[in-house]
Amino acid sequence: MYEQLSHSILNEILDELKPEIKEQELSHFYTRLGANFYSLFSLFQKLYGKRKDFKQQLLNLVEVMARQYILRSPEFKKIDLAKEKDFNWFLSQKWVGMTLYVDGFAEDLKDFQSKLDYFEELGVNLIHIMPILECPKNASDGGYAISNYRKINEKVGDLEIIKNIAQDLKKRDILLVLDIVVNHTSNEHEWAKKARQGDQKYQDYYYIFKNREIPDMFEKTLPEVFPQTAPGNFTYDQKMEKWVMTVFNNYQWDLNYQNPAVFIEMLDILLFWANQGVDILRLDAVAFLWKKIGGSSQNEHEAHILLQLFKDCCQVTAPAVLFIAEAIVAPVEIVKYFGEDAINAKECEIAYNATFMALLWDAVATKNAKLLRQGIRNLPAKLERATWLNYLRCHDDIGLGFTDEDIFQAGYEPRSHRSFLLNYFSGKFENTAARGLLFGQNSKNNDARISGTLTSLIGLESALENDNKDKIELAIKHIILLHSMIFAFGGIPLIYYGDEIGTLNDYSFMGNLSKANDNRWAHRPKIDWKKAQLRKVPGTIQSIIFSALQTMIKVRKEIRAFGDFNNRELINLDNSHLLAFLRLDPQEKNPILIIGNFDASYQYLDLADLDSNMLKFNDDEDIIDLYSGEPPTMFKNQLVLSPFRFYWLSTSS
Repeated sequence: MYEQLSHSILNEILDELKPEIKEQELSHFYTRLGANFYSLFSLFQKLYGKRKDFKQQLLNLVEVMARQYILRSPEFKKIDLAKEKDFNWFLSQKWVGMTLYVDGFAEDLKDFQSKLDYFEELGVNLIHIMPILECPKNASDGGYAISNYRKINEKVGDLEIIKNIAQDLKKRDILLVLDIVVNHTSNEHEWAKKARQGDQKYQDYYYIFKNREIPDMFEKTLPEVFPQTAPGNFTYDQKMEKWVMTVFNNYQWDLNYQNPAVFIEMLDILLFWANQGVDILRLDAVAFLWKKIGGSSQNEHEAHILLQLFKDCCQVTAPAVLFIAEAIVAPVEIVKYFGEDAINAKECEIAYNATFMALLWDAVATKNAKLLRQGIRNLPAKLERATWLNYLRCHDDIGLGFTDEDIFQAGYEPRSHRSFLLNYFSGKFENTAARGLLFGQNSKNNDARISGTLTSLIGLESALENDNKDKIELAIKHIILLHSMIFAFGGIPLIYYGDEIGTLNDYSFMGNLSKANDNRWAHRPKIDWKKAQLRKVPGTIQSIIFSALQTMIKVRKEIRAFGDFNNRELINLDNSHLLAFLRLDPQEKNPILIIGNFDASYQYLDLADLDSNMLKFNDDEDIIDLYSGEPPTMFKNQLVLSPFRFYWLSTSS
């Protein structure tokens, strides 16, 4: 958009660029900068327009973008141009992800690179490597307390090996995802060290206060993220004799984005990693980016402006690179991280479907789909050019992230239902086989979250302990059912490492002083590669689960209806144990019926009763389960589903 003021300022900035920048070939950069500048300028002005140094900061911003563009390799610039043409490439059904810790999946990055064939064997073509940047040894928060944004943790490797891995993955058409923690740094970061030494420039990089007056005002409305281990939101630093905002842990200092220099520094870091070959940047803790007195300092409007600004700047320098929003917030809030008041994603193209994940775990505990259906029905529609990451487990705990209103509409009393779920998954409920651990318990409101691997939460650990073959078989079917849902729902399915081979809780963290107070380490395992080899031995747990996911991935990639183009229709059913929805392909007349039985007993469905205008099964049609390649179990027009059975049904006519 042409707008006189912003473009006159752009002309001033271009005149003031340093000669070493002007002398470079920047035609594509200038084209994108001109196209994005009105938006970029308007956003920057909203946040920082009242500052006396506004124009200088804007010049600094453009110079950072230009310098990183100059450093971007010809190969990556070619990829930028290709993905600008095919701008919906990431909505395809071909993408299947896995998230992992390098030193859990392998020994280090070199060993990880030697195992890349494993991903191709399974069919995974998007790999999210959990934080690998430099962190203090005993105060890392699992890699989320960064002490150097441009250096790899020497325990796992160095910058050269990650660049080699990125190149290797591109040859295999596999996407690389890396974490950048944008909300806070370690208190051992260079900026924090300089702040401690009294450097005012770097004290302005954080929220630092001489006394408790402002912190106490904040504390009136700020929630506690870790009430057990890190109560409160401020930490007193003895060396500075000042209070620092530390929303997460006392060694994680929150960055002050009300200072434009902080934004520019972080943009430079994001573009640095884009230039190392990272395809997707996972922006951690984005809901917390802007702090305000009088509220929760989560999901603030300014936080969204910051993300829009990051996206505008990245589209100028490295447009092929996508953002993932790590915002585990209420459904009504999460879709805003795609971009408010936009048709196309203007903030992050990808977000975690945490609500769907939590709803699936509710169905595991209740053995029905009542709340699952209700929650899906009320999931806000995503933008056209945006997609979900659908997952069952991740490195983090499980929060019961569905609304009290949905719980009520499903027929439960919200407080008692949440209590039931916590008791069920922590093994306190009668007849539960779950082996979960309560995390982040808050005595003030009796709230808690849940740790544990998929297999241990589902009951496989318990079944193996009791050598109960029937329960082992049921647990495996349950695991496969849950994966069938995330693979078919719409978005990018994300497997958590170890789930594909049935990895159980790892309790060794209890003997490690740096991990013992954080039971999330129970589901951050070290892969036993001898057990992983059993995936090649038919009849083993590892083989059954791995083969099922392998088949699921192969079939998914062949079905265009599994692409994410707002092409899902939820079906109303009388049987509360069943979940059914359609996936639609505009180029095909026959939709695909996805149906799952969440009960441990047989269920049936009369196909004539399906409440959908898009799907009518006729007696003369041949119905096929796309996953198995075989007809489903039918009695006349009634579909029979054994315990935890799922189908991906289509017709041949």
